[in-house]
Amino acid sequence: MSAEAFARSLPRTVTLTDLTAMIEADEHGHRFELSAEGAITITPPPDTDHAGIASDLQFWLTGAGWPTRQVLQAVGIRIPGPDGDGGRIPDLTLWAQRPQGIWPALTDLLLAVEIVSPGSRSMDQDTKVKEYARAGIPRYWVVDRDAANTVTLYRLTDAGIYEAATKMPLAWLLQSSPDDHLPKAG
Repeated sequence: MSAEAFARSLPRTVTLTDLTAMIEADEHGHRFELSAEGAITITPPPDTDHAGIASDLQFWLTGAGWPTRQVLQAVGIRIPGPDGDGGRIPDLTLWAQRPQGIWPALTDLLLAVEIVSPGSRSMDQDTKVKEYARAGIPRYWVVDRDAANTVTLYRLTDAGIYEAATKMPLAWLLQSSPDDHLPKAG
């Protein structure tokens, strides 16, 4: 489908229901996201290194006692906005309780992790830092795709902004205990 045909097929205002329909209709595994302001982002499926990093973090968290149904890859989250909700799909999420539904509310979301891919650097390291902080997500981690897979661990302050608590290579993070960086497993 051409970009022109795609644009003609869009409704005037895209909702999470519309976004869900686009995701379900896509045969190529693209990731569709909607900002709280209504901007659609379409990215290609993750590569194997990207998926491996997400799996490493998932196994690290479940190995430390987090229930498997609370450590989830590529689950949509509802991001509240002034004119309607947006929807993001972090690479990995950690929940205080098992989430329900396609776009669960953020009530029990403890951590969102984004792994930088080609073309997503500014989205992951700027746009989502601000958006996830406004949404009140307590912790946000960004894994860079440099030689060390540097992880920036953000923590939400009382002022409602993220501070970069620390930066470390992914290998160092995986050698530490999640309890050093998160509340205890529920």
